[in-house]
Order: sequence, then C-alpha cells, then structure tokens
Amino acid sequence: MVEALLGKEVAIHFLDGTSVRGGVLKGVGGQYLKYLTEYQEMYIPITSIQAVTLDIKEHVHPRIGFAQ
Repeated sequence: MVEALLGKEVAIHFLDGTSVRGGVLKGVGGQYLKYLTEYQEMYIPITSIQAVTLDIKEHVHPRIGFAQ
C-alpha cells in the first residue's frame, strides 16, 4: 500500500506523537522506509510509524482582519 506513495512528498507520523514532513518517500523495504528531505536521508523503522499521509489539496488559510 505504501508503495503507491513512492516519489511523492508525504508526512510521516510516529507512535510517540511526533511527525516529519517536507520530504519524499524514496524506498520501501521489509523493515524500513527510506525518506529523503532537503537536509537528510532517513531510514525509518516501520514499527515506529503510526501513519503516512499525503496532502492532496493545499490548505487555504483564512484572511484575518477587517481590510478587503
């Protein structure tokens, strides 16, 4: 299932509540995911992952203030 996300920018959410985002999923092995950001290449154990998410629509932030 995760193989469908190869080459796409995803966010990985861990069991301890932390997450990493802004990187590309580069590889899926039997026990690890290879995740590449601008600064580092990570090999993440599958057992530490809660979810892998893919943003399909850009978030639109509401304008704040009274100006039009």
